[in-house]
Parts: sequence; structure tokens; C-alpha cells
Amino acid sequence: MVLMDSPTIPRACRRSWSISEESLRRYVHFASESCIQELLSASSSSSDLPSNSGEEEWKIVSTLQNINGGAEISKRRGAGGSSFPAFRNRCLLKSVSPQQFISVANAIDAARQWDTDLVEARYIKDMDDNLSIVQLRYGEKSKQPLFRNREFVVYERRETMEDGTLVVAIASLPKEMAEGLPGDHRHSYNNSSRAKKMKSNAIRGLVLHSGWVVEKLQHDSSCCMVTYVVQLDPGGAGWLPKCFVNRLNTKLVMVIDKLRFIAQSLPQISHSLLPDHHHHEQE
Repeated sequence: MVLMDSPTIPRACRRSWSISEESLRRYVHFASESCIQELLSASSSSSDLPSNSGEEEWKIVSTLQNINGGAEISKRRGAGGSSFPAFRNRCLLKSVSPQQFISVANAIDAARQWDTDLVEARYIKDMDDNLSIVQLRYGEKSKQPLFRNREFVVYERRETMEDGTLVVAIASLPKEMAEGLPGDHRHSYNNSSRAKKMKSNAIRGLVLHSGWVVEKLQHDSSCCMVTYVVQLDPGGAGWLPKCFVNRLNTKLVMVIDKLRFIAQSLPQISHSLLPDHHHHEQE
């Protein structure tokens, strides 16, 4: 599931530590399109079967049932024998409409749930109305060792499919591109001096593949089905300790549950008032 077929980064970009607007736009559009299709595939019931791409089927790790709905946690190895497993949480959320949940399904709100020591989070570039570049930085007090002093630079793309399904695709930019980005930003959360102190020693982590698929239920518009997929290399080192892999099972449930709680506190939102989404044809 690692996006190995992404376009090659121009040699000049690697040398100059800078990237043109057009090169960045081409890469992000290509990579996010691939990520969207992967997310839609993971949300389909047929994704539990072996695929022709060589990826294994999703294997159920645990199932949960409570008054707020149910959840099914699955795991599978990445393509090409990747050492980074992908995790999937498919859950039914009661009393949360698709519009409510999609308003909190974004890179920054999710990052806060993964670890509370988020010292900086900012949108550093808008590529389109529905496509942005986001910088996330965790501090030295992070509870998860592999998030400590970590920085992630990701794209966030939001799409509405023809059937009303909402998709948010999130993944890291290649390190060369991330280091060549300009410093302008749209709006940010910044924990003052702590973020500035970290800028020289933060370790670049990678979100290989992540995002949500939020589906409306035909019989009940006040509920929704959510699929959350995550594949991480927090240390950017090319390997993931087994102890951290095991914790991801529990963490996936906690992230969705916390976002559900936030979403339930929001008023019902008209679809027209949501951030701009482009209607997108499913392949």
C-alpha cells in the first residue's frame, strides 16, 4: 500500500532543496488520486479478499460493540513485503451524521488524538480548494516514543464522490519536496517557543498512507459508516518496532472514538456549509 508508483522526483529538486509550484502540484494530484482509490478499495467489502496487486487480504484483529456503534479492526502487510503493516478501522457511528464527522476528519484534529503533545500544526499551502499541504510537529513530551520530536509534512485532499461518499486522503510528501516548501501558511496552531526550539532537531516521520471514507446510511441519515486507514513510519527509519505495531490496534479505536465525541458536540451542518469538495467519479 506504500505508493511506490508515484512519479519520480526531478533530480534538480533533490539538489536545490526547492521545488516549483507546478512540480509540487503534479506530484500531489497524482499521489492523492492514488491514495483516494486505495481508501475506497479498503472501504469495500471486497477488499477482504486477496487482490491482484500482490497485497494480502485484510485480517480481522478485533471487533468491538458498544452503545455508540461497532468497530472492526483489521491489519495487512503492505505491498512488496513492506515492513509497515496497514491498519483499518471500519466502524458504525450512531448519532453522528456524515457531515458532522467529516468536519473533524482532517490531518490536524486527527494528529491531536494520536498524541496530545502537538506543539505545531499549520496549513502551509493551499494547492486547490480541496487540497492543502499541512505541517505537524510533536514535542519532547509525547507519550509515544516514536512521535517524540517528530515532524510530518503531509497533503490533505477532500473529495465528495458521486454517490455522496466523503473521502479524505492524507499522506506525507517525499522528504526532498517537504524540505523545499516555502514558509507561507494559511492558518496555524503553534505552541510558541517550544515549536521554535524544535525546528533544528525534529526527526521527519512519514505517513505512508492514511485517510477516511465516510458513507451515509440509506435508512438513517443521523448515522454513518466510517473507514479509517493508517500506515505509518513515525521514525522515518524504514522499520517499525513490533511493540508500536501492537499499540496501533488500540490507538485506531481511540482516535475514532475521540473524533466521534468531538463531532457529536457539533451542530448538524448543511453539506453546502462544509469546506469545498469537488465531486469525484469513482473508478
